[in-house]
Amino acid sequence: MPGTRRLPTRGELQTWREFIETTEALRTALAARLQSDSGLSVGDYSVLLALSEAEHGRIRSSELAALVGWERSRLSHHLGRMQHRGLIRREKTATDSRGAEIILAPAGATAFRAATVPHLRAIRELFVDALTPEQLAAAGGIAAALREHAPGGQRLAASARARSTGTGRPR
Repeated sequence: MPGTRRLPTRGELQTWREFIETTEALRTALAARLQSDSGLSVGDYSVLLALSEAEHGRIRSSELAALVGWERSRLSHHLGRMQHRGLIRREKTATDSRGAEIILAPAGATAFRAATVPHLRAIRELFVDALTPEQLAAAGGIAAALREHAPGGQRLAASARARSTGTGRPR
């Protein structure tokens, strides 16, 4: 029938569920390891990663929200907690009284550096070592195809390309 959408088959739905459940299990395990190894949450690490890659360790809050994929209100609350812990500083921008720049504090840079090697080890142990080189390459291709197909995928793909030409640090 023209105009009707085809629903996923039982096999396709099974693959979808396996993908989602496995992804969530990996994210949960990596988050737990990051927290136990460093005392940082995944949110903390994402913010510190973006700041460590930003020029002079500073970035406008609106740009940071886009980089970490959060609503601005969620980011603002999280940044308040990070500022209270001394990981970041917030300053008004000189050119826009409504805007703020987020600055990587020395304690944040130290915490990020201390967390990175254990986090990379966990990624290696829980993800990379579970796959053959061929499976790893296929997983990268699958992720790229899904990212391109998703709403906003062109923006996500450009962000991923920019990260791959930058420091290449993990999320």
